[in-house]
Amino acid sequence: MRLRVPGLLRRNANFRRYFFGQSVSLLGDQIATIALPLTAVLALHASAGQMGALTTVYLLPNLLLSLHAGVWVDRSGRRRAVMLLADVARGLLTLTIPIAFALGNLTWPQLYSVAFLLGCASVFFYVAYGGFFQTIVERRDYVEANTLLHGTRGFSFLAGTSLGGVLVQLLRGPYALALDGVSFFWSALFLRRIDVSDPPGASRESGGVGVGLRWIRRNLVMRALLLGIATINLFNFVFFALFLLYASRYLHVAPAVIGVVLGLAAGGTLVASALTGRIARAIGVGPAFLIGCFLFPAPLLLVPAARGPHWLVIAFLFTAEFLSGLGLMLLDILAGVIQGALIPPPVRSRVSGAFMVVNYGVRPLGTSVAGVLGSTIGVHNTLWIGAGGALLGMAFLLPSPIRHLHDVPEPEEG
Repeated sequence: MRLRVPGLLRRNANFRRYFFGQSVSLLGDQIATIALPLTAVLALHASAGQMGALTTVYLLPNLLLSLHAGVWVDRSGRRRAVMLLADVARGLLTLTIPIAFALGNLTWPQLYSVAFLLGCASVFFYVAYGGFFQTIVERRDYVEANTLLHGTRGFSFLAGTSLGGVLVQLLRGPYALALDGVSFFWSALFLRRIDVSDPPGASRESGGVGVGLRWIRRNLVMRALLLGIATINLFNFVFFALFLLYASRYLHVAPAVIGVVLGLAAGGTLVASALTGRIARAIGVGPAFLIGCFLFPAPLLLVPAARGPHWLVIAFLFTAEFLSGLGLMLLDILAGVIQGALIPPPVRSRVSGAFMVVNYGVRPLGTSVAGVLGSTIGVHNTLWIGAGGALLGMAFLLPSPIRHLHDVPEPEEG
């Protein structure tokens, strides 16, 4: 049976290079997603407050840097170079953790410092990404390109999380992080091979940090998109800041089992990434996106509800993550399509920075709340608040024009 290569990968060499670079990088990221918090739990005996603080420190640069990074990237116009340097920096920073552990010098101050600097580099990478994506993919290919990239992300959930849990148990957490460090260098190698010219940088007369926020405030679709997703993420990070701690310490699930369960459950993301294009064509881009926004948080209520024999607890965790993965892919793919289609290139990085400062800025707030609530009312009660509260995001999304979007929207100029 011949392997069928998607048409976009065959006809667009630049996107193909970016796709293969990100495929390995995303796999490494998912290994780190489970390896870093479990490193804190197993190697440094983290408390609920320390777990919340670690995630908060990583996310804090989104709040501090996103607006100014967006202005700088728009004015410089060097989006690919910014992404390349960010990848190299993240690779070097990540490798310091297993090296310090091997030397017997891994400490909380180092873990916090590395997490903060990784967050800074990631801000510049993702602020530059939106405008870079528009230079390598034509508008008519946005759905297919986002589906391919998020399909790879779904596979990374499946393989990377399972592999991460096993590696943490076999090698101990810090050594598993070495794979993530190498994956950043792999991504940088493929970014360097992309042959594309960045559009000219924006002039100082085009505006500064307030441009992106004003653009979002004026656009009804983007405003609802931001408020809805930010609400979901606020409570989602309350939930996920303590999820691994709850599963390992309170539900007594071994790291390898957590990794395998989460990895297998990530099959939901693969299913959704394969079907998103068809669903969007059948019911419309907007309605499909709204389904994803509901389906992402709702099943997570099964986690604090898990009770009974060990096998039943595992089944609850699997079902919650599988169904949530379906919603996550619908949400992420179609949010990327809507943003990529609506935002004009001259202000893309500034709008991305404004979006990130709110959407990512609420995440350290969520993890901080998780640490406080987990230490006061308990981890179990905090998980109920995180999973249930995320559904409040629908209050911003359902009344908005998003529900009437059937096709990929036209860009708004000005």
